[in-house]
Amino acid sequence: MCRHVGYLGPEVALAELLLEPAHSLLEQAWAPEEMRGAGSLNADGFGVGWYRSDGRGTARYRAAVPMWTDGSFRQTAAEVRSGGVVAAVRSATVGMPVNSDACAPFTDGTWLFSHNGRITGWPDSVAKLAARLDVVDLLTMAAPTDSVLLWALLRQRLADAPDPGEAVRELVGEVLAAAPESRLNLLLTDGSRLIATTWTHSLWVRRGDAAVTVASERFGPTAGWVEVPDGCLLVADTEGVRVTPLEETG
Repeated sequence: MCRHVGYLGPEVALAELLLEPAHSLLEQAWAPEEMRGAGSLNADGFGVGWYRSDGRGTARYRAAVPMWTDGSFRQTAAEVRSGGVVAAVRSATVGMPVNSDACAPFTDGTWLFSHNGRITGWPDSVAKLAARLDVVDLLTMAAPTDSVLLWALLRQRLADAPDPGEAVRELVGEVLAAAPESRLNLLLTDGSRLIATTWTHSLWVRRGDAAVTVASERFGPTAGWVEVPDGCLLVADTEGVRVTPLEETG
């Protein structure tokens, strides 16, 4: 059910982060190691979001093709450098559309967001949650998928919540109450911190050299990676990492 990577730190080429390391996100697209019974291939598209070096906000590259088939992205990745990146490869849930609009990361202003997993009972199980959204938000959702709905619900919370970590925690709690068997590994950044959850999918974190990386699976040198326990909220920046149980305040 998809793989994702988040990075904050000194500027790196996208290729250096996503394509070139051992067991990179590119390799995880066709040979993931920790999918936990939810598919064996991430070939239903991919996306990369990054913060522009000139300070003009975020940029994205998304395509509804396997990452390994996209020669244009390989060229872009060699040329673009950034100090903040979120990238994902997609394994679409059966019945959901395969198009670029359904590919993470999703963005609004300074935010980049990705979701690994699925909402069980979709769409009936979360109909009441969706009904809380503004009608215009519902009618303009980029794609009719669980991940896009999660992003719409989270954006609503982020507009009202002073603490984005708590906004993520509360959203996971509400979705699990409505659809208990859901898989909810979320990844969010505003360019200064990474916020992620683990709920039935793997997640790893690595700090060093004034940088922090979170990823569904380790890549590059294995030294320094720490596995995040299931059922946790991670908030990390280049200065430190804090991991707490998702149900701590629930």
